[in-house]
Amino acid sequence: MLQKTRALRRASELAAARAAVTRTPLLVLGTAAAALVGITLTVGVTAAPATGTAQPAASAAITSQAFGAEPLTRIADEAVMTVSKGKDAVAAADALTAEVSASGLDVSAAAPVDTTPLEDDLETLDDRATLPLLLVTVATEQAAVETEKVVAETAALQQAYTAAQEQKAAEEAARVAAEQAAAAAAALAAANTVDGAKATAQQMMADRYGWGGDQFSCLNSLWNKESGWNYRAYNADGGATGIPQALPGSKMASAGADWQTNAATQIAWGLKYIADAYGTPCSAWGHSQAMNWY
Repeated sequence: MLQKTRALRRASELAAARAAVTRTPLLVLGTAAAALVGITLTVGVTAAPATGTAQPAASAAITSQAFGAEPLTRIADEAVMTVSKGKDAVAAADALTAEVSASGLDVSAAAPVDTTPLEDDLETLDDRATLPLLLVTVATEQAAVETEKVVAETAALQQAYTAAQEQKAAEEAARVAAEQAAAAAAALAAANTVDGAKATAQQMMADRYGWGGDQFSCLNSLWNKESGWNYRAYNADGGATGIPQALPGSKMASAGADWQTNAATQIAWGLKYIADAYGTPCSAWGHSQAMNWY
């Protein structure tokens, strides 16, 4: 009742203002409508049953003479459409507000959507059959204006919510990327140790060439002699580089651009070189023992 009274009061004030500046026919209608507003605002509190019964008839008589059948239909249709749009706007605003609240995101860039005035107008229009037609027209206009406000505020809230979602997604992506980079750096550091390099070589030679433990024994002896499995090894005399002592070291770029910092890349190049040049690590180790190079 309080909401309906607020909306009716707003409508009656606007109707009275219109009546004050219109010509005689509408002035008469405004006066009659204002009188009927007084009845409407107090009905259910002090009005007698006889008065309540007479109100719709009086209203119908005035509005029918002033507006005619066709405008009456148009006004009724506009009220129905306005109520439908208004209820859709309130539902959309409530749904978005609930979603934003549940997300816990900061949307302070947008003001909360205030649907109270629109809901007041819609409640009034739901009882439009009991109102003077002039008040129906005014209430319809009020509801249309409030609907536009709610739609605009909802759009602003959606924009702020989307921006907050994008910011959260960017922060999450940055966090994941940082964790992945840290994990990759830790893995690389572990793989670049002597034990890590040996483990990588054993796995790689078995997967790619089918070589077993006997061949790894020869490879271990060969690269212990060449570099001690140190991916940073460098022979100042000839320029041989890395675990397999590639000469020049830039040859290992064919296995990966990170050949200078990644033991696995050096091992991949070294195993391929042995397979192409000697067939097996044991053959390469035999050549190294005989010639002091491979």
